Amino acid sequence: MKLQLLFHEYLNIKFNRGLPSVQTVGFEYGVLEDERAALFFVDRNGQAFVEWAYDLQPGDPQYAASPDWKPVLADTFKQLDVYDEQILYYLLFTINSTTSIVRSNPYNAMNDLMKNYCYFQLSQLNGVSRLSDEQKLQLRDFFLFFYLYAHPVNEETLYAFSFHGQDLVHTKTGIHIEPYFSAYHDYYIEHFDKHRDQLMIAPHEIAACKNLTIELLRSIEGKSTKLVLPPEEGFEAALRLINDVDEMLHMYSENKSTVFDIMRDALAGTRSIPYRDHCFSILLQNYVCYVLYFEFDEIHHLVDYFRGTPAWCKTILNKIFADTIFLQKIMRQNRIDIADYGSVIEFFDEEARRIYL
Repeated sequence: MKLQLLFHEYLNIKFNRGLPSVQTVGFEYGVLEDERAALFFVDRNGQAFVEWAYDLQPGDPQYAASPDWKPVLADTFKQLDVYDEQILYYLLFTINSTTSIVRSNPYNAMNDLMKNYCYFQLSQLNGVSRLSDEQKLQLRDFFLFFYLYAHPVNEETLYAFSFHGQDLVHTKTGIHIEPYFSAYHDYYIEHFDKHRDQLMIAPHEIAACKNLTIELLRSIEGKSTKLVLPPEEGFEAALRLINDVDEMLHMYSENKSTVFDIMRDALAGTRSIPYRDHCFSILLQNYVCYVLYFEFDEIHHLVDYFRGTPAWCKTILNKIFADTIFLQKIMRQNRIDIADYGSVIEFFDEEARRIYL
């Protein structure tokens, strides 16, 4: 399956773009009654990709005084215990659920944006040549943290994984995730009859799930072709910067105002069109993660540019500071006190003041 095609279909449905459906091999989106949407096997009613292993979830060892079972893959991964197995299952579910579309509400909107943003950036980061290897390593860890945090996962899972080079690894055991996931699916294909009562899909469909999960994982690891946001008429300049971080960083280094011009035009052109609103949010968070992450004082240039249009300045600053909690973490890890930035605070709305003051 070409992940880019699936990604376009995801965006088409999520933002009601009304474009013709894209044909994806083996899977298709189905819209549910509560406005959620999920990826289903073609011609199979009721079985969603994200749910195929639901009944295979291992028992929770936290509720057993002395867990008396072994991990399913204990013979292959001898360093694995039942606690590790549960965390790896949570990661599998988290990665697969990246394909699911949730109904946005005030309680999940921030997490939904952060998870999708971080997945998209992880797919792009390896190709950003204007960042040093150390900068890319910092951002890779940052994006992974928030991708998991926004799912959300429990604390044990949140801190259980790290990158070794481009490989995602279970830190405690040193198990590399791709061979583990591959072996996991292969086990249930090979032992299908033993687990027939827990599986609602056929062995060839488990193989299809394996292929898609590995594609999703390799995108997180930056090993596959980067994802890009599809075109939108009238939004070409913003999308060029979103899909090419190098171009944004080059333009910013040459003339900051050119980037701010594109932000201004994008804000003027959103007109409450959901996909454009999403792209605008991505553009602003790129400014947060690729500029402010490394030099927070660059915020002064943004404020100076937009100060003449205070309503737009307020909109942009509050989206930057309150659409996600990226800046909270950036400021905390760099010991930045927002009280030292009065020219920024003066544009804060009630929500931003609640968060930062």
